[in-house]
Amino acid sequence: MTNTFISQKVTIINVQTMLGKNLISNFSSSRIFFNEIFRNNAKILSCKCSNFTPPEQKIINNSFGKYQVIFPWLVSPRKKVPSYIPKPPYHETLFPEDTNDVIEIKNDNQIECMRESCQLAKTVLNNVGLFIKPGITTDYLDEQIHEIIINNGAYPSPLNYRNFPKSICTSVNNVACHGIPDNRPLQNGDILNVDVTVYLNGYHGDCSKMFVVGEIDSEAKRLINITKSCLNAAIKICKPNENFCNIGNVIEAIADKNNLSIVPAFVGHGIGQYFHGPPDIFHFANDYPGKMCPGMTFTIEPVLSQGGNEIEILDDGWTAVTTDDARTAQFEHTILITNQGCDILTY
Repeated sequence: MTNTFISQKVTIINVQTMLGKNLISNFSSSRIFFNEIFRNNAKILSCKCSNFTPPEQKIINNSFGKYQVIFPWLVSPRKKVPSYIPKPPYHETLFPEDTNDVIEIKNDNQIECMRESCQLAKTVLNNVGLFIKPGITTDYLDEQIHEIIINNGAYPSPLNYRNFPKSICTSVNNVACHGIPDNRPLQNGDILNVDVTVYLNGYHGDCSKMFVVGEIDSEAKRLINITKSCLNAAIKICKPNENFCNIGNVIEAIADKNNLSIVPAFVGHGIGQYFHGPPDIFHFANDYPGKMCPGMTFTIEPVLSQGGNEIEILDDGWTAVTTDDARTAQFEHTILITNQGCDILTY
């Protein structure tokens, strides 16, 4: 695979404005995938270079803090997965099979499989911190985590999913989500989200959290802490007969109180034998229909921004950056609704 420098894309999307506030009419009949939104609305300006030159540095030093704005660097060829590792159907087709619009209620055997995949995802994610320090690259992180997942008999779920080229997502500073690991050395003061999903025994387990590189400023610490508190507060309300929409209502109340913005483009999702399925979990105030029932499994994964909520998608088709260069933070857990409340499967 030829390494290329990918230029910025000019697409600017505010999902709440584009789709409208009435989520019942927009989302009840079929799933809206993030990538499909941009595929249908994006204008791409490409600039590929045969000889890679690191992009010019842009440093932010304002009320958001002091940090480097992230632009794409070189992406190495995607890793291979041994033939003996069971793989999801999209490994070769690049596109997942259609999922049923009905939310799956898992039986005891399915729940046990989910627990195993989620516990592996959690263990792998916790290992990320062993490697993070100034000077290492996110491509190196991807290489190390890929090997850990394979050595545990699992498949790294992001790899080849809708043609994603890597085994984890690494979103640094102003990259809101779906950052592709590359050869940019991490800098002292960077913050990054690492998103790990594994496919084990036919089931996906999904989680992410924030990591810091060296010493970070107080504004970054505040952003990270509030984002984590949003996730924790949302999880606390999860129980049978709770409305899905209240997850977003709880998160938005905390974000508003702390003058942070929710990036609405990114939603939680049902998960199991499929990577993404119903229900959609919106992290902003909404009227999405439906109630939680025992046996449901889904992710909660809010993305909060220091600035506005608009994003640009780069022309790799995945990397989402804030339009105002503000830093973002994200945390994610996979949740199981039980008869008594909920279990955090990735805790």
